[in-house]
Amino acid sequence: MSSNLYLGLVHHPIYDKRKEVVATAVTNFDIHDIARCAKTFGVGGFFIITPLESQIQLTERIIRHWVEGSGSVYNPTRKESLSLVRVSRTIEEADREISNLWKTGVKRVATGASPHPKNIDFGLFKKLIKDEKTPFFLLFGTGWGLTEELKDHSHYVLAPIEGKGYNHLSVRSAVAIILDRLLGDRMNSSE
Repeated sequence: MSSNLYLGLVHHPIYDKRKEVVATAVTNFDIHDIARCAKTFGVGGFFIITPLESQIQLTERIIRHWVEGSGSVYNPTRKESLSLVRVSRTIEEADREISNLWKTGVKRVATGASPHPKNIDFGLFKKLIKDEKTPFFLLFGTGWGLTEELKDHSHYVLAPIEGKGYNHLSVRSAVAIILDRLLGDRMNSSE
């Protein structure tokens, strides 16, 4: 069985800068870079979540190029990482796919740049991933972040990454930092 941690890059429902719920465009950089992080840290899979048919087709075309097309020959390691990517129209659709694989329910964990009443710290979440025999679906927002409703309906909300006051990381950076904290090899540190 693969890792019990799955990633979701949510393109809807998310906020725009006016706090309106929108759908954002999928970016090539996000697909490639997050897939590479997912492969590096051994996650079970990576879901791009968008209801927009044009974005679904674009994402599927990019994945096919690197997994089945000429890109798979040109760059076999890219094929390995992009083989982890799935496209779902909704978070619930991705939940069902993971649940069917594991034959049990999924625990959703939202992320964000602001504190939330359901916040859990990295240490506790790392322990849950290691100790529980259930899949966790770690959701990252695009645009201006996941909606409060989505966070409220998640099992947990991971505590924000704390910097030196400025807190507006790209989603690719946030994924890399979070996966390193949760799944990175810490044999040479005091964690």
